[in-house]
Amino acid sequence: MHRRTTLTIFIALLAMACTPGAPPSFTVSETLEVPVSGPSLGVRMSSGASGQLLLSWMERRDDGADLRVSEFTNSGWAAPILVVTDPRMFVNWADLPSVTAIGKDQWLAQWLSYSADAPYAYDVRVAQSFDRGRKWTASQSPHSDGTSTEHGFVSVYPDGMSTGLIWLDGRKTINEVDEDPTSSGMTLRAATIDSDGEIRREQEIDALVCDCCQTSVAVGSKGPIAAYRNRTEDEIRDIYISRQRDGEWLAGTAIADDNWEIAGCPVNGPSIAASGDFVAVAWFTAANGVPLVKASISRNGGVSFSEPFLISDKQPSGHVDIAYLGHSVFAVSWMEAGDDAEKVQLRALASNGELGAVLTVGETNVSYNVPQMEAHDGELLLAWTGADAETSTIVSKRVRELDTPQ
Repeated sequence: MHRRTTLTIFIALLAMACTPGAPPSFTVSETLEVPVSGPSLGVRMSSGASGQLLLSWMERRDDGADLRVSEFTNSGWAAPILVVTDPRMFVNWADLPSVTAIGKDQWLAQWLSYSADAPYAYDVRVAQSFDRGRKWTASQSPHSDGTSTEHGFVSVYPDGMSTGLIWLDGRKTINEVDEDPTSSGMTLRAATIDSDGEIRREQEIDALVCDCCQTSVAVGSKGPIAAYRNRTEDEIRDIYISRQRDGEWLAGTAIADDNWEIAGCPVNGPSIAASGDFVAVAWFTAANGVPLVKASISRNGGVSFSEPFLISDKQPSGHVDIAYLGHSVFAVSWMEAGDDAEKVQLRALASNGELGAVLTVGETNVSYNVPQMEAHDGELLLAWTGADAETSTIVSKRVRELDTPQ
């Protein structure tokens, strides 16, 4: 074979390998029963080691709340495990506890617990299990400031032999407000916890961030990447990312210049997903009074990102999630106003910006909601807070692809 012919074939094969798959369409295949035992809210889904998929939620009690977790099996959501009963648990629709599989048998749970008798004085509490949730260590806090201020909106990620956490930290909010908001504003902080409970590498990532928007972390080929809503001194609250390098978090940078000026927190954080070099961030903005859901994709492990792709401009209310499907295709979910209820929407996004059709996965009359989504064994699992006879409960759906990307 001539050298030129060989080179031509090689280039063609390389182009095929780098061409993103066509975005699939989706259909809801079934509703999955979630084994709650009482009024429930604060659903959180996480995928972790060995393909484990965990769903956690809170169940209110007369004195605080329970944190429970269920593992996904071939038969659906398994019987729940009680993680903790905390009489001082902070129960909230937006600031969500979680249980994450860090290793094959190691799970880490985090929740919020009041530190004083004040509405927004609570700490992050962390406990570990080394037998898949049967026994848990005594809880501890990853932050050492000891202030009776707000700490929450936690994201958990594997960090070598340790577990990493990022959270919004209000330790500076006890200071008197002056012309410099960084002296009294919310910060973004991080730390790691070892299997023996040792807290290490606590650091400040960003000195001024939005007060109550969810954070998100994914691990790509270049290491952990955090996505969060920043706050400038001029009240611009756009989405930033920070990458971890050599164990230290770099200064955050804007993923897009939406220039959303808002003098208050929209309670609407971003979501990030990663697989190797592919990293994508989805978020909500209402800059200039126009609500939009956008997403941006990196093909180099989060070093740089594409210009934003428009996911929805049909009156979305945000509360996004994103998951990697494979074949350089992501799935984005969000909430959108319907005629009588809020719709949970879903569509695929290829790395070249091509979009799949929008699917309404379900509806809920609980407008204050953060729907969860994870890819699992070639399907998508979603969950959110719904209502049954005026009692909050957890709704879960299994979604499959109609068309498999080629």
